[in-house]
Amino acid sequence: MSNWINNYYNDEFIRRRIKQGNHRGAIGGLWEEMGQQQFDYMKAAGLHPEHRLLDLGCGCLRGGLHFIDYMRAGHYYGIDLSQDLLDTGYDVELAKAGLQQKMPRDNLTCTEGFDASMFGVTFDYVLAQSVFTHLTFNHLRLSLIRLQSVTTPGARFFATVFTAITPEIWGAPQLHDPGGITTHPDRDPYHYCESDIAHASHALPWKLQRIEDWGHPRDQKMAIFERL
Repeated sequence: MSNWINNYYNDEFIRRRIKQGNHRGAIGGLWEEMGQQQFDYMKAAGLHPEHRLLDLGCGCLRGGLHFIDYMRAGHYYGIDLSQDLLDTGYDVELAKAGLQQKMPRDNLTCTEGFDASMFGVTFDYVLAQSVFTHLTFNHLRLSLIRLQSVTTPGARFFATVFTAITPEIWGAPQLHDPGGITTHPDRDPYHYCESDIAHASHALPWKLQRIEDWGHPRDQKMAIFERL
């Protein structure tokens, strides 16, 4: 059994995919589809060009390309576990799109533990697309703890999750349709009970507004937290 929580913690796996020219596949594929879908969703949720957005687990900028093009220069920020993915996003994807001039390289930082304090700004919106589908409940709660100091009251945090299809047998693997993904309570990819997602904000200045179906092709749901 691997010692990694998931493959995103495995630098060698990521570097091998990048060397093969498959950085898009390394972050789950569906490059065009999911890049556009998360942008359309966040724009419909109220994201405006003048807001500041933190893309948590931004990878090589599958969604970032769309947000950077739309938002005011320097208003998009991204953090990720992998410096290699960040570099590829900036040097390959942003360069190809002609968007480097809208994006200070310092707005992309490699960090663990959901720490975005190094930017010295507060965010109106936070997005975590396909992050907590690969992580445990404790990671979700830790992110809410860390994000409270870098978000404004009224800010919203959008996090995709797999929810247990049948909560009473949460402890068993569950097959999701569409997508055909099997999730687990104890290994990647993870599913959560909706009550646990709500409990992640216990005693914190966050409130779960709702969990909704946003048409994800692999049945990930969107959990929406509001900063109190």
